[in-house]
Amino acid sequence: MAAPKIKLYTNHGCPWAHRAHISLAELQLPFEEEIIDLSVPRTPEYLKINPRGLVPSLEFNGEILTESAIISNFLADAFPSHLLPVSNAPGGALLRARIAFFVDAFISKANGNFYKAQFAKTDDEVEGFVKEYVDAIVKEVEPLLTNAAPFFNGSDKLTQAEVLTGSFVVRLFTLPKHGVLPEHILSDLSAKAPNFYRWGKAVSKHPSVLGIYDEEKIAARTKERLAKARAA
Repeated sequence: MAAPKIKLYTNHGCPWAHRAHISLAELQLPFEEEIIDLSVPRTPEYLKINPRGLVPSLEFNGEILTESAIISNFLADAFPSHLLPVSNAPGGALLRARIAFFVDAFISKANGNFYKAQFAKTDDEVEGFVKEYVDAIVKEVEPLLTNAAPFFNGSDKLTQAEVLTGSFVVRLFTLPKHGVLPEHILSDLSAKAPNFYRWGKAVSKHPSVLGIYDEEKIAARTKERLAKARAA
């Protein structure tokens, strides 16, 4: 079977595009990369590929896919592996459902407050969003990680749960020390959501998650954007 021809349109500073990189790294798939500059209007050429102008976009044997979760799930389905069981494997459909529920809980219930906290205009607003984030993790995510070892559902390898959340988790565990968020967000999580904290530490140190992550550059850019938002 010939290797697929894969081209990823991406930006290394975007956590959504980061998801596709984690997928490709875990599946050990070779691919061509084109960096899309998100600081300027998209070129007409890129808008033909993705009319929304977003990243990532994936060209797979001449077919275009967009949206990070769709791309990552497509790759997991196209190349069955430790990331995601096939649905007709024993327990496969159930585990896929549990992974989907976990990702939805993290993204829809908690993750938004992480970004609201970063770009809040006052310290009181920051603290309020940090509390909401921690509370959401405790209520919605912590109970789903009771058997993490260290990864989702007792896996010793990354799963699709980590593929779809890892880019946000690594930012949570690295940006506070750069002053982007109060450092106590991590001590609060350690005390109130120990399952999540242990899982998150393991995720944030995994080579596939760290592959394109330039901590210093992302911290600097985030602080610059935060300063502009507060000055507006």
